[in-house]
Amino acid sequence: MTTIEFFHDAVCGWCYLLSPRLRNIAAKYPVKVVHRTFVLQRNRREMIERFGSLSQAKKEILQHWAQCQRYAEQPELINIERMQEAKFEYPSGYLAALYAKAIEQLRGQQGHWDFFDAVQRAHLYEAQNISDAQVLNQIAKAQGVSHLDLIATLYSPEVKQAIINDKSHAANFGIQTIPSLVINGKNVISQTLSQEQLEQLICTQIANQKEEEEI
Repeated sequence: MTTIEFFHDAVCGWCYLLSPRLRNIAAKYPVKVVHRTFVLQRNRREMIERFGSLSQAKKEILQHWAQCQRYAEQPELINIERMQEAKFEYPSGYLAALYAKAIEQLRGQQGHWDFFDAVQRAHLYEAQNISDAQVLNQIAKAQGVSHLDLIATLYSPEVKQAIINDKSHAANFGIQTIPSLVINGKNVISQTLSQEQLEQLICTQIANQKEEEEI
C-alpha cells in the first residue's frame, strides 16, 4: 500500500485541481490518501501582512485562479467572475480546516476528504464565504454530519492541536507551499501534478516497492 499525505488549504485553487486527480488514483491503485491541513493565512491580519490589503489579496488570488483555469479539466468549475462580484472579504481557510479536522475525528479520512472537496466547490465555483460558520454548517449537514456531534468536536483542544500538528509535520519535510504530497513518508512533491504525471509517479512507486519486497 502506498501512502500519500496531501497537504492543502480550502482556499487553494491548485489543491482544487489536484484533489479529484488523487481520487482517480485512489480508485485505481492500492493507495491511501491522508489529509493534512496547511492553512496559508489564518485570519484577516495575516492576509493583510501577506498581501498588503484585503482588496489586494483578492485581486492577486483571483489571478492565481485564472492560472488554475488554464490547467483544469473542467475550467468552468472555477468561477472568477462570481467571486469578483462577491461582497465579503476574501476568506481564510482556517475555519474550514477546523471543521475538516473535526469531521475527520467523527468520520475519518474519507469524511475529511468529502468535506474538503465540498468546501472547495463552495468557494471556487459557488463563491460562498467559507469563513462563515453558517456556510460550513450547511456543507457539513449536506454531508450527513450531525450538527450536535460536530459542534461538540469542533471546539475541542484536540482539533486545534491537530492543525498545529499538521503544520509541524509539514515543517519536518521542509514544506512551504501547497499543494504538497509526501509519498510513503519520504518523497516530497510540492507542485500540482497532472493526472498523467501523478499516475506515472504512483506506478513507479508501486514498482519500486515490489522490487524492495522481492529482495
